[in-house]
Amino acid sequence: MATETDEVETVRGREMQPRQLIVTIFGLYARTERNWLSVASVVKLMADLGVEGPAVRSSISRLKRRGLLRGERHNGAAGYSLSEPTLELLAEGDLRIFEHTRAAVEDGWVLVVFSIPEVERDRRHALRTTLTRLGFGTVSPGVWIAPGHLMREVQHTLERRDLVSYVDIFRADHLGFDNLRSKVRTWWDFDELNVLYADFLQRHRMTLHRVTRETPTPGEAFASYVPLLTEWRRLPYRDPGLPLSLLPPGWKGETAGELFGELNRVLSGPAREHAMKVIHD
Repeated sequence: MATETDEVETVRGREMQPRQLIVTIFGLYARTERNWLSVASVVKLMADLGVEGPAVRSSISRLKRRGLLRGERHNGAAGYSLSEPTLELLAEGDLRIFEHTRAAVEDGWVLVVFSIPEVERDRRHALRTTLTRLGFGTVSPGVWIAPGHLMREVQHTLERRDLVSYVDIFRADHLGFDNLRSKVRTWWDFDELNVLYADFLQRHRMTLHRVTRETPTPGEAFASYVPLLTEWRRLPYRDPGLPLSLLPPGWKGETAGELFGELNRVLSGPAREHAMKVIHD
């Protein structure tokens, strides 16, 4: 999602941008509520996360200006809905976040080759940002690579963002000559990603211990789940799901994914119960 600087509030001891939490709330709860939430309900839900009303309203305004939200009134109440492009983006994200799949070596690779002139550097930046978000590694400045099982997602995303005229896409197999496991370490920054996974594990193992030792109330589940999901949802986009045989020793992505899955199972139901009570109150 968006990356521009925004107000930062301390949410349950962790810095997180209010707009990121708002997008998570809309993604989780607005889509089942005719794609609309009242301003009052969003302010109340964000208060449960420790974010004050002025920061919420400012962040909503920014999301509206950037086209992620649309202002609508229902039965005289002010509120917002997700724009069509945002709905499509969230639907794609659901697959990455909740159904993240891992490639097999036999899946091969998808290569994106491009050359964009300096006069169109804004489109070059948009393309590189898109490929990074899809989990591509960099073979060379104009040749980017991802596991073959992402082919359809890559094609669809480039079409939706009107970037197809700048690229050629190839399906490929590695035939030699260097060891493939050593090559992928030059294409992706595994060290950085492993640190992010380790950081997630360090913080949220205690969360799992706490919620399994004592069942959280719906409000407590909500206060834990929305920041958890907001933090986690960025990681599956950084991780393209390479085959385990190609990943470095001590890879923490699998363990982190299992932890998120268990926390999602425990917290998502009662968190929704709390959110629906606030939304329909």
